[in-house]
Amino acid sequence: MNLPPVFRLCLITASIVVANSAVAAPTFVNGLAIDGATSDAFGTGANEGRLGFFSDIYYNPNTNDWWGLSDRGPGGGTLSYDTRVQRFTLNVDMNTGAISNFSVVETVKFFNGGSALNGLASNPTSTLGNAFDPEGVVINPKNGNFLVSDEYGPSLYEINRSTGEVVRTFNTPANVIPRNTGTGTPNFVDDTGNDAGKRGNRGFEGLAISPDGNFAFAMLQSATLDEGGSNGTVARIVKFDMATGDAVAQYAYQMDTSARGRGTSALVAINDNEFYVLERNNRGVGVGATLSGAEKVVYRIDLTNATDVSGIDLDSGAAYVAVTKSGSVIDLDADTLAALGNNSPEKWEGLAIGPKLNDGSYMILAGTDNDYSVTQNGSGTQFDVYFDFTNADPYANSIQCPLNDTTGCFNTSDNLAAVLPSNYELVPGILHSYKISASELGNYVPPASVPVPSALLLMLSGLGLLATTRSKR
Repeated sequence: MNLPPVFRLCLITASIVVANSAVAAPTFVNGLAIDGATSDAFGTGANEGRLGFFSDIYYNPNTNDWWGLSDRGPGGGTLSYDTRVQRFTLNVDMNTGAISNFSVVETVKFFNGGSALNGLASNPTSTLGNAFDPEGVVINPKNGNFLVSDEYGPSLYEINRSTGEVVRTFNTPANVIPRNTGTGTPNFVDDTGNDAGKRGNRGFEGLAISPDGNFAFAMLQSATLDEGGSNGTVARIVKFDMATGDAVAQYAYQMDTSARGRGTSALVAINDNEFYVLERNNRGVGVGATLSGAEKVVYRIDLTNATDVSGIDLDSGAAYVAVTKSGSVIDLDADTLAALGNNSPEKWEGLAIGPKLNDGSYMILAGTDNDYSVTQNGSGTQFDVYFDFTNADPYANSIQCPLNDTTGCFNTSDNLAAVLPSNYELVPGILHSYKISASELGNYVPPASVPVPSALLLMLSGLGLLATTRSKR
């Protein structure tokens, strides 16, 4: 039996670390470290209720709503997990851009025909079914629905904001579907048997929508199998027509490198042609991650003069023009929190342009995915991972405990039994606030507001409420 898809719950903040600096463009304002044990509306269990932090972030300026996306769950695709998105509140100082008081207020689960869109990998591997690894979320400004991108397919869905039900599946172009070119058989779970299309766990990672709601842009995390694979440095951005659900163009994005698991993690629309891209490697504080060598950078890109590469093999030597890419806009590694031992988190994955501040500048919010602070052994048994962030290498000195238990623990380094010290904690979710001047942001077009249907306007007018509604809009 399916649980109702929408729940509301108020939760209070975790620790807050503030580091103010003079206003430049952009300037780090402050950050939050949110307790890794924070729950959503479904309880506190690691596989049902523990908050899945910021695989993506979206801010709707028309309603002042913040949304944080959870991914496929702590099982890495091996365990059932009903995928979901969280609406959260955040106090923003409208003078400085400083953030405080993170709180989850609503949890919306995703469904397709009444069945949960689930993080469990598809079985058989050639049939996608309801397997879902959500990584990008935006709001359709024309109707208020979610658009959510997925790594398994890679897929793009439109989902009803109120019910969590899929209302439309977009048509993924054939060249990015993971498959064996000899047999035509896809494998949506991993790279076994595939020689073309997206790499395993490297599907549509970033998602943006044009301010007018006419086009969606879904970005692969890295190069496809047939365009360099793990050594490839060019990722595809797929442009979808919102009216038809079809892909109408593809663009080439040149990453800095393919080393250390480099890939894209977020895509944010500035206007119809310009976007922010968050590009990162797999180093930093995280479960199983190497600490040193973290690189997490936000770039500005422009599609205006880029070639439509829908029919071009990107490593064939064919001529094309990649998207224009700026120098670094934000170096996320340059700003750290004492709560994380002044080390960079491994998985910066969420990015959003926030509200306009009192001085005309804008806030930018970045967030991390903490992988639920869970790992699993070769047999698939899961363990909570606790860290002492004052250690030089927090993961090397971490302690693992059975899920939702603090007894029966052992050292990660040698598997010897350990008593969990009181200062050890789960990996927190991290939020950073940045302030950027309007001139530096440049040509920003916020999402159009959802129009009120004429029938509703007539009704409100009859009730004498029309003027009030217009002022709120």
